[in-house]
Amino acid sequence: MTVDPASLQRTVTPEGIEIHYARAGQGLPLVFIHGGMGDWSSWAPQWDAFTPHFDCFTYSRRYSSPNRNAITDTDHSVVAEARDLSHLLAHWKAEPAILVGTSYGAYTALQLALQWPEKVRALALTEPPILSFADRMPGGKDARLRFERDVLRPADQAFAEGRPDAAVRLLTQGINGTGPGEAATPAGQERRLRNAQAMRALSLSSNAYPALDELALKALRIPILLLHGDRTLDVHRATTAGLAGLLPHAQLTEVADSSHGVHRDNPGAFNRIVLEFLARHACHETDA
Repeated sequence: MTVDPASLQRTVTPEGIEIHYARAGQGLPLVFIHGGMGDWSSWAPQWDAFTPHFDCFTYSRRYSSPNRNAITDTDHSVVAEARDLSHLLAHWKAEPAILVGTSYGAYTALQLALQWPEKVRALALTEPPILSFADRMPGGKDARLRFERDVLRPADQAFAEGRPDAAVRLLTQGINGTGPGEAATPAGQERRLRNAQAMRALSLSSNAYPALDELALKALRIPILLLHGDRTLDVHRATTAGLAGLLPHAQLTEVADSSHGVHRDNPGAFNRIVLEFLARHACHETDA
């Protein structure tokens, strides 16, 4: 990424939430939304590929670095994250925007599209963890129950015991698997540790992974690209497939040589697929 961290901008939402972000490029507005243990820098492999075509924003969601928001409730979820994003779009005068999200960031983008469809031009989403949707697929419920038993609950316990490092290790392996990929690199591990607070907020929540309105999903008519990795875990594959069944007009694409973090595991393929999709479906005012 060519943006120096010292050039990050800061804003505060009407709810008093501090948000840091970077902006560059020209064209239609496009917002990158990182996953659970990411931050604004997570989209470095995309920045130089997308800024020639779009007015790009990448921001740190409310509990990710370098934001300094205290956890003050026990019901944090994509509902609050979507409100934050709605405020940001208004502040940036970036409506309607293309939203490119991964994991919990993809979940956030989809929640915003359901609540404020007029704010969204198109969606490119990688494996949003709407866990209840896994149950729609053969074997999906078993995969979800294993994930909750073997990953989420032990991580919640580690956070409760004041062991964030252990929680991050459990979540990193349980979400991304143990194979090759960005999550296993020193930089990936450091990023996840500095953003542990974001997953701690979900661990404290009474409804961290709420179901989305199925009828509203079926009624969405904006262009939607769903991506998943060819090496992704069973729970993510089932969840993404379950969501695809509720989005009859969405394009579902598997990306080679990638796990849950598709955009960082195989950025070349991710960038090409997303840019081609946007050129076909959402770029009537740009040369992307």
